[in-house]
Amino acid sequence: MAFGRLKKNKQDQAKQDQEEQGQDGADEVVDAAAGSETGAATGPWDVSDKPSEDGYVDLGALRIAAAQGLQLRLEVEEKTQRVVAVTLDLNGSSLQLQAFAAPRSETLWDDIRGQIGKSVGSQGGTVDELDGVFGTELLAKVPAQAQDGSKGYRVARFVGVDGPRWFLRGVFGGPAALDPQEAGPLEDVFRNVVVVRGEQPLPPRDLLQLRLPRDASPLPRPAAPVKPGPPERGPEITTIG
Repeated sequence: MAFGRLKKNKQDQAKQDQEEQGQDGADEVVDAAAGSETGAATGPWDVSDKPSEDGYVDLGALRIAAAQGLQLRLEVEEKTQRVVAVTLDLNGSSLQLQAFAAPRSETLWDDIRGQIGKSVGSQGGTVDELDGVFGTELLAKVPAQAQDGSKGYRVARFVGVDGPRWFLRGVFGGPAALDPQEAGPLEDVFRNVVVVRGEQPLPPRDLLQLRLPRDASPLPRPAAPVKPGPPERGPEITTIG
């Protein structure tokens, strides 16, 4: 609604009100579509939007909903012993999660996609930008050698969601990187992730702090700490020819 406009006769006023209401409705539709594209309408969630912890494993900056067969691995930086990522394994596929601080009035995913593309390209790989269920995604393929010595490539599917003062990145590996049906169960896990940004000031792109769960009973115990590999890696090697 515009403020401070001159009063008109009742007929003109009613017509203008109808037009403005129609415009407001259109804006709401656009906002709803934008929220769906970024994952805001269906998750991942900010803790203020989904505060219940029932059925969730608390990892500090991330809360993960338990699911049948889901296994959790925490990736620890060898030098600092800091937890830097959580990887979820389900039905032979994997999903690596990392949450970062973000500016209040700026999104990160557009810029991060460009950085991923440069990194993959420096390794002789390729990146395809696709429209996916979480908005714009990247499908990365990096040359690799299979166990039998044949040449192939590792495949990883990158998704990103910009939230309120946080950014969540997911990397699908294994069959879920390429097969939509295989990806479905882990996509549901990603939708149910809750991000806890916290109030402490952090530089943009700083990792939000993860920690060991207080009670890991809903999921198997975390595996022994492992040194995280580069974000472009994926667990699946596809043979070429």
